Parts: sequence; structure tokens; C-alpha cells
Amino acid sequence: MPRRRAVGHRYAPLSMEPAARPIVVVDADPGWPERFSRLGARLRSSLGSRAVRIDHIGSTAVPDLDAKPVIDVQVSVVALEPVDLYRGRLEACGFVWREHNPELTKRYFRERPGDRETHIHVRRAGSLDEQLALLLRDYLRTHPDTSREYAALKRRLARTTTTRLAYTEGKAPFTWATLRAADAWAQDIGWEPDGSDA
Repeated sequence: MPRRRAVGHRYAPLSMEPAARPIVVVDADPGWPERFSRLGARLRSSLGSRAVRIDHIGSTAVPDLDAKPVIDVQVSVVALEPVDLYRGRLEACGFVWREHNPELTKRYFRERPGDRETHIHVRRAGSLDEQLALLLRDYLRTHPDTSREYAALKRRLARTTTTRLAYTEGKAPFTWATLRAADAWAQDIGWEPDGSDA
């Protein structure tokens, strides 16, 4: 059985950690939303009603937020299993299923080798993980001071950490603190996620 290393509150086999690559955080690119829009339209065309929502999530979904140049897409489905209901359609769009993803609350797809880095997170519609991704995005979109603080943290971690795991773990305290603030904000304004982006 492989050794495991804590990742926040989850555990991932060490053998699954990505190869050491430099962590590069770049200036916010105003072209990221358009890149998602084109991809989202392809995914919507392929998945049809199998996708309850298709959303741009993560840092590239927040205007003016410096980030790793990775488009994160959340595809919300009624049920994660059977994966064959959506796997073939995502593969037809150029994505590879990471069957051994340790997070049991999602199914994870990535770009083919050599393509621009894109992460597809398939989550159950209405699940906590789906809602947290949308809440964090919407909170950062409406709180630019927090967004700038997050960008500064990511820049610092990119300079001082040597693995993606260390980078992710370094962001965790800030992320959870921001989610606590976002939860209070959501209750104050009666937040509900906007309609899906695609």
C-alpha cells in the first residue's frame, strides 16, 4: 500500500503527486474568460443535458486575480456514477480521465499532453464541494481587497515552495479563512450562485 501524505483534510498517495515543475503565477489575463467561454460552449454542445451546470471556477475566473495559467472548469452532474454517462463526451472534447484521483467527491479530467493546461472537475450538483467552489469564486469576484491579498500569497508561495503539494498546502489556511468570511457574506446577502457560465 503506498505511503500517504496529508493534503488538507484528504490523503493522497505520494506516487500520485505531479512531477516537480516550477510553479508559475502570472499576471491576470483578460483573455481567460474568453478562453473558458469557447471551451464551455464545446463542453455544453457535447454534454447536453448531462451537465446541469458548466462553470468557470478557480483563480482564472476572478477578474484581475494573478494565477497559474490554468482554466478550471466545474461540470455539475446529477450523479457521479456511472462515469460513462459523461466520460466519452469529455474525452471527445480532448480531455483525459484521471481515474486514480484520490478525491472521491469528484471525477477529474485533464488536458492531453502538450495541450494548454485545463482542469475539468466533475462534481455532483448541489454537493458541498460544488457549492464551495462557486461561493469562493463569487466572493473573490466581489471582494477585490481579498483577491489582491490572495494574489500576493500565491506569488510568495510560487517563489518559496518547490512542489505543487507544498503550494496547495500553503494556500489552505487562507482559503479556509476566506470561505468562512464568504459563508457569512452569503448569509447576509442571501447568496445563490448565478446561472452557469456555459
